[in-house]
Amino acid sequence: LAKYPEIKTLMGPDPHLKWIVSGMVFMQFLACYLVKDLSWKWIFFWAYAFGGCINHSLTLAIHDISHNVAFGNKQAKWNRWFAVFANLPIGIPYSASFKKYHIDHHRYLGGDNLDVDIPTDFEGWFFCTPLRKLLWLFLQPLFYSLRPLYVNPKAITRMEIFNALVQFSIDLIIYYLWGLKPIIYLIAGTILCMGLHPISGHFIAEHYMFLKGYETYSYYGPLNWLTFNVGYHMEHHDFPSIPGCRLPMVKKIAAEYYDNLPHHQSWIRVLWDFVFDDTIGPYSRVKRLYKLAKES
Repeated sequence: LAKYPEIKTLMGPDPHLKWIVSGMVFMQFLACYLVKDLSWKWIFFWAYAFGGCINHSLTLAIHDISHNVAFGNKQAKWNRWFAVFANLPIGIPYSASFKKYHIDHHRYLGGDNLDVDIPTDFEGWFFCTPLRKLLWLFLQPLFYSLRPLYVNPKAITRMEIFNALVQFSIDLIIYYLWGLKPIIYLIAGTILCMGLHPISGHFIAEHYMFLKGYETYSYYGPLNWLTFNVGYHMEHHDFPSIPGCRLPMVKKIAAEYYDNLPHHQSWIRVLWDFVFDDTIGPYSRVKRLYKLAKES
């Protein structure tokens, strides 16, 4: 910032985000109507090939919104409620809980019992062979949702209750209008595409040590177009208040700080290396003990 103060001009809300997310939400509602009479095999096909991609993208929109970039820091409540709206096609309440824990991920990156993004000792011990790591990738949504309850349980917030009430109300309305198949389409898409799917490569690419001494990596491949530039992860951790649409500008302005850092070009290659490289696994994370953790 001292060398490139113009980076400060990139901070602030993204005026297009609310319209892009709204279009994705209504696209999924239209898809719910279109799949209501399909056979089950096509329900799961379209859930994986189309709906799940949108839902995974919406989880990354929620990630952006958690940093108040939809309406700005002065409109925190608008951001939280808009995240609840973005959550609707995902099928299960997610946004409020994510917000609660994601703050810790930035504040205490790699913190033992603080950053719930860190796999547990059991995960590192058990999922250590190619077949088991493949299974771990498939079950990643399960670990991602249950790990916080074991590692760092927190009291349920009022916003989480509202999130659940709104989500299950919409699920019931969809079920009443079009039956069970659209609900399965939404939830199956979320689970499948946050598991063994090319987009899910970002879970591994962001903070797993593919090179010793480097714990955060950016990805500069084409899937950033579908994921609100979450691949620009080093840039995001440096400037979390800059929306994803402007993170490429950070790299362009301060090129000498990023161009020589190790990075990824393919999330599919990341997944392949994670499974078949014996030196990489759930243990391949930096874990540190913060003072707060010592006191607790």
